[in-house]
Amino acid sequence: MSRETIAAKRYAKALFEVAAQQQKTLEVEQELKAVVEAITADNDVQQFISTPNISVTVKLDVLKKALQEKVSQPVINTLELLIERGRADILPDLLESYIRIEGESLGIADATVYSTYPLSEQEKATVAAQFGALANKKIRVENVIDKSLLGGVKVVIGDKLYDGSLAGKLERLEKSFNRQAQ
Repeated sequence: MSRETIAAKRYAKALFEVAAQQQKTLEVEQELKAVVEAITADNDVQQFISTPNISVTVKLDVLKKALQEKVSQPVINTLELLIERGRADILPDLLESYIRIEGESLGIADATVYSTYPLSEQEKATVAAQFGALANKKIRVENVIDKSLLGGVKVVIGDKLYDGSLAGKLERLEKSFNRQAQ
């Protein structure tokens, strides 16, 4: 485990504790996601934050003005701390760690569901209910379209893959035939 990952976990834990005290854990997650996406998607912003010739004060003033009234104080405070310490590069790891800590604390797990077509809200709810019972957690579903699937779905929760795709079923069928032939 790298130093950056360890540091990101510490910052994430501290941010989660503050958010939990204020009963805003899910709001903070959404705000943190938006900030990380905005920063990582724009090379100019990344360069601005990482340029050593620009003072920390100027960086913080610009970020505060840009984020004021858009994100909560705990998120702003965390960003300030990261920028002051030259650790803004760990933001994506911090987000990942925050989501993991939040999930463990609140009994929430994120599931990535791969399907050949966009799932309806009803289908997402069904997947969430079925896999929630299996994982004994509340499941949040993110649907990813994968045209390479022949049919069915693949569900990834944490480091577990549940392959209900047609290709996966055919592969398992082939393996069972091969075992019987031996």
